[in-house]
Amino acid sequence: MVQPIGIGNEGREVFWNAEHFEPFLFLFTGVALLILAYGLYRRWQMWKALGKPELRMDNMGERVKLLLRNALLQVKTSADAYPGIMHGLIFFGFFVLIFGAAFDATEFHITEPLGVAFLRGNFYLGFSFLMDLFGLAVLVGVLMAADRRYLSKPDRLGYKGVPDNRPDDAIVLLLIGGIIVTGFIIEALRISVTIDETPWEYWSFAGWTLSHLFTGIETDSAKAAHKFFWWLHTFIALGFIAYIPFSRLLHIVTTSANHFFTDLKPTGTIEPIRDFENAETFGVGQLEEFTWKQLFDLDACTRCGRCQDGCPAYLTGKPLSPKKLVQDLKTYWEQRAPAFVEAQKAAAAGSELQVPEAEKAMVGEVIDLHELWACTNCMYCMENCSAAIEHVPKIVNMRQYKVLTEADFAPELQLTYRNMENNSNPWGVGAHLRADWAKDLGVKTLAEDPDVEYLFYVGCAGSFDDRGKKVTIAFAKILQAAGVKFGILGTEECCCGDSAMRGGNEYLYQTLAQMNIEAMNGYGVKKIIATCPHGYNALKKDYPHFGGNFEVYHHAEILADLLAKGKIALKKPLASTVTYHDSCFLGRYNKIYDQPRKVLNAVPGLRLTEMERNLAKSFCCGAGGGRMWMEEDIGERINDARTDQAIAAGAETIAVACPFCLTMMSDGIKDRQKEETMVSLDIAEIVWKAMDLEPSKAGTETEETA
Repeated sequence: MVQPIGIGNEGREVFWNAEHFEPFLFLFTGVALLILAYGLYRRWQMWKALGKPELRMDNMGERVKLLLRNALLQVKTSADAYPGIMHGLIFFGFFVLIFGAAFDATEFHITEPLGVAFLRGNFYLGFSFLMDLFGLAVLVGVLMAADRRYLSKPDRLGYKGVPDNRPDDAIVLLLIGGIIVTGFIIEALRISVTIDETPWEYWSFAGWTLSHLFTGIETDSAKAAHKFFWWLHTFIALGFIAYIPFSRLLHIVTTSANHFFTDLKPTGTIEPIRDFENAETFGVGQLEEFTWKQLFDLDACTRCGRCQDGCPAYLTGKPLSPKKLVQDLKTYWEQRAPAFVEAQKAAAAGSELQVPEAEKAMVGEVIDLHELWACTNCMYCMENCSAAIEHVPKIVNMRQYKVLTEADFAPELQLTYRNMENNSNPWGVGAHLRADWAKDLGVKTLAEDPDVEYLFYVGCAGSFDDRGKKVTIAFAKILQAAGVKFGILGTEECCCGDSAMRGGNEYLYQTLAQMNIEAMNGYGVKKIIATCPHGYNALKKDYPHFGGNFEVYHHAEILADLLAKGKIALKKPLASTVTYHDSCFLGRYNKIYDQPRKVLNAVPGLRLTEMERNLAKSFCCGAGGGRMWMEEDIGERINDARTDQAIAAGAETIAVACPFCLTMMSDGIKDRQKEETMVSLDIAEIVWKAMDLEPSKAGTETEETA
């Protein structure tokens, strides 16, 4: 007769049919934990064997928040739907199952002997249901992972169409799946034997359903099978624990730690070289010249390929893949670190410390120079990495080595740097012409009138490039119409140095930055407006390293603010379908996504449409990281690929908020022979036209299209 549910005696025996196995279980568990500890110790020796010091233990409160947010709650991992769900099912399922096993063991060894039993009655029924539910969740996650890696095989899990499947990947999935499947079999066999005494076990719905497969099996046979699978389950689970430090499962430790050690400096900050006088080499040319955190990054990488999935260099046929770069460095580190460990042991024993010689050059052989120089510093890799790996600083550090130590870089960059040195702009135009754009506008320099609210830092493109000057003029007229009191440095203004810094010429960058800071501080500048995101980012985040502490605003922020406060009015309809291209240095670097769109949405007649890749997943124009000044002779041009995305969105106008993007998008339109139907305009040009105060020199040749 079936007993009624809820009478309070529902429960199960923890070591059913395994009463004498517990001592052996503890023994084998101890062995597994010792192997785990040994593996982690060996890995820890490698982590500390090489790498320069770096502070990553400041602001503990923020670091704990990042650990909880991204390691425990999986926020960054869940940003992509399918892999986020897949990993979430496995991670959260395992988390609950481990908690349940611990709760089970605690009751058996502590609370029950004291006469207190939690796993009884309705609580047990709910507990059983949850354990099966989350066990099933893990199994579904494993099947999704297997499908993704071995059937669907998205490109980001490989490299240029070649899958990157390793035996370790299959072993991990088999271990996880094996734990769950054998666990369900154990439960099903127990239920099949005890069903007459425990009719409530249908709350363990997975085991109860599976138990029907064993109907008719003799009790002794079922118990024997139960013992076999009990031990199989145990050894798979303990094997899982012991395997962690020797497999991709190590990311349970390293990725979590990497979130804790996240760089808390402003996004994209490059730590400056401090000692040019005494250093023999600059940048990073050897593995040991990276910081310990930069090396620890390598072990945190899970090869998920999210970085590669939106890398503009990779997607246009260049040899660079951020994932491959990190994995190549990791392989090199794994080869070299043991020798450093042994050298340090010998030194500790009294021998002279002898750093082992590298068999091949890290920069040039381990990392191909075409990979190194293909990077646009767009930050897609770092923004979307679920393991908090910092790719861009590594690339810049290696570029510094090539430029400053070996003087080995592209000929076109040599010309660019020489132009910056001689005329303080990449084009090499005479520095005395920097303020010529302002001659007829009544814009004063700070030397003429320092009593202003804002310094308008015009930048090189806005001062010398013919297309860029039209944007500068449009924005200056908007500020004048709005009654904003501003001035410029004129010929005292220098190049911001961003292209030099990100191209590896840190010395030139610092020289330019210090000249700008000296001029700005000399006039007591407090607030700065920049129309170029590269200058904006450098002034805001990098200049404080050298005493340049200013409030820096991008012109998109200023335009949005002027519109919100009603200081400018947009009255002329501009009938056009517009798509906005997110500049990397404005978007991913500084999280300015909404303001440009608010500006465009305020223009009457404009219809805003989004490209497929937008906001944090926007596609680079191809000009960042010094690439503006370099030839692009491998694969498809990045700006052409981005233009194709704008064409696919049905845009007639590509709106930008960056002079580099303006050039690249304009060139893309020409390359795609769309000059008759498309145009690229800065948001300042669009706003000035919509204000309709006077015929503007800004963008007149495209007025009909816009």
